[in-house]
Amino acid sequence: MKTILVAEDNLVNREVIREMLEAWGFRVLEAPDGQQALLAAKKQRPDLVLMDIQMPGHDGFSVMRQIRSDAEIKAIPILALTAYAMRGDSEKALSAGFDGYITKPIDMELLRDEITRHLGASSTAPVAF
Repeated sequence: MKTILVAEDNLVNREVIREMLEAWGFRVLEAPDGQQALLAAKKQRPDLVLMDIQMPGHDGFSVMRQIRSDAEIKAIPILALTAYAMRGDSEKALSAGFDGYITKPIDMELLRDEITRHLGASSTAPVAF
């Protein structure tokens, strides 16, 4: 079973994402802030990270850079989650090192497609929307 770390400071958002990921057959780890996300990534070695950009303490960019600088976990795919959808934001996130960019409210079909793209076609079970 693949493991996904959800780094999101909003409890309701984390719960919604967790429930969907678990319905798709993933094991889910949760982190309410950047520091805990970094610790979970180092300790648990998830297969993928869903990273909110705006979090208390260390923001998503900071945590992503720290993950990328750690030889043992730098290859973990990290998808940016953000409520900001201004022109150029996606390009900024991708050029900074994120592997994907998903805006909130989250389009669950797009999320599933991005997870499949990074973890492989057999990673997510078909889910009715």
